[in-house]
Amino acid sequence: MLLTITYQGWPATDLGYLLHKNPQRVQTFSLSYGEAHVFYPEVSEERCTAALVLDIDPVGLVRGRKKGANEGFTMEQYVNDRPYVASSFLSVAIARVFGTALAGRSKERPGLVEQKLPLEAHLSVIPCRGGEQMLRRLFEPLGYELEMEAGLLDDQFPDWGISPYYSVTIRGDVRLKDLLSHLYVLIPVLDNEKHYWVGEDELKKLLRHGEEWLSEHPERELIATRYLKYRRKLARTAMERLMDQETAVTGEEEQKEEQEAGIEKPLSLNEQRLQAVSRTLIGSGATRILDLGCGEGKLIRLLMKERQVKEIVGMDVSARALMIAQERLHLDCLSSAQAERVQLIQGSLLYRDERLSGFEAAAMVEVIEHLEPNRLKSFERVLFEFAKPGTVVLTTPNVEYNAKFENLRAGKFRHSDHRFEWTRLQFQEWANRVADEHGYSVSFAPIGPVDEQVGPPTQMAVFTQIS
Repeated sequence: MLLTITYQGWPATDLGYLLHKNPQRVQTFSLSYGEAHVFYPEVSEERCTAALVLDIDPVGLVRGRKKGANEGFTMEQYVNDRPYVASSFLSVAIARVFGTALAGRSKERPGLVEQKLPLEAHLSVIPCRGGEQMLRRLFEPLGYELEMEAGLLDDQFPDWGISPYYSVTIRGDVRLKDLLSHLYVLIPVLDNEKHYWVGEDELKKLLRHGEEWLSEHPERELIATRYLKYRRKLARTAMERLMDQETAVTGEEEQKEEQEAGIEKPLSLNEQRLQAVSRTLIGSGATRILDLGCGEGKLIRLLMKERQVKEIVGMDVSARALMIAQERLHLDCLSSAQAERVQLIQGSLLYRDERLSGFEAAAMVEVIEHLEPNRLKSFERVLFEFAKPGTVVLTTPNVEYNAKFENLRAGKFRHSDHRFEWTRLQFQEWANRVADEHGYSVSFAPIGPVDEQVGPPTQMAVFTQIS
């Protein structure tokens, strides 16, 4: 089994310091099921690749088992895919061989540990129970681009269909410790199998290695269930603890939103934004509308008052936010006819979702600036290429106006979770490019008082599909 990790940066040889493995040496590590070898097939200042090769002894695996694990003699114990595919054996090897890097430590390059780097990981063969769609569901929400290849089960019998074994490459700007933690958790999830007993220790490993990302992953329940080998009690405990993490994060987000609202309160910008977006959506004639990043459902509440609107779907990545929206919209108390108009769904804006297709309009109110800049391309495809609503209404802060807020320090964004804030020119350049690439026209409108020098506090783009 082969895993390679490639870094293209300057100097790329820093990968050796991050992995704590010298590029000039071949190193071998003894494992209970065989050996792991680490070497560097390419080393230069521009590009460096580290390879981890597992040499699994299938006979040794059987010898180590207690009688009763597999009664009697079967050839399957000796002849199987385990020596050749990425599985829980590889996860164990990652923890054993790259344990220091997985923990995020580097004496020689401590500053580099926390930097997002252009990294690529290639798995030569991985079994994927769920196919290409499963690979995308697991990796794309984490910001990766994927390349995958699967062949036929048997070239002589094409009717048998596609093999469940894939060659997979993932790329992204990511910290090395995050890449390793993603691989450590998701490889056995894809394989849907583990070679050892799953108990409380595995629950702790899942929560430790998924601490910084799993609670926000839209497939966290699937991940927990498969990782813990369908042990219901353990999976339920994992979800409860992940929900506790998300509740804490949501509490922090609510504090941040209060801070942002305090900055903008004199202008009542939030209400002005919602009213402007609602008017634009109604003016487009749309009857089926998406609210992407719906949060607690404030825009949905406005749209529910409009008889023209027959269906509203609010989507958010946070299950906790959707629970709050459910309560504040009082959906359980509505008549059946009214309740059928509104649906709340959990999902990510970073990978294709068939549930978003067929709508006449979509709104994103102060959402785009919370996305990582390197993920915008994925978002653009999801919304403008795949979902492709007739009208898209999108608002975002105008960073030029920040100088007008007395209680906002120079150089700071309005919200601590904003990944960027655009000037008017930057926003228009982005919107015009997206419109040109995906068959839309676009117009712009200010929201809030317009200053002669710095413009409005909020800027809005309205995309209209060209017939």
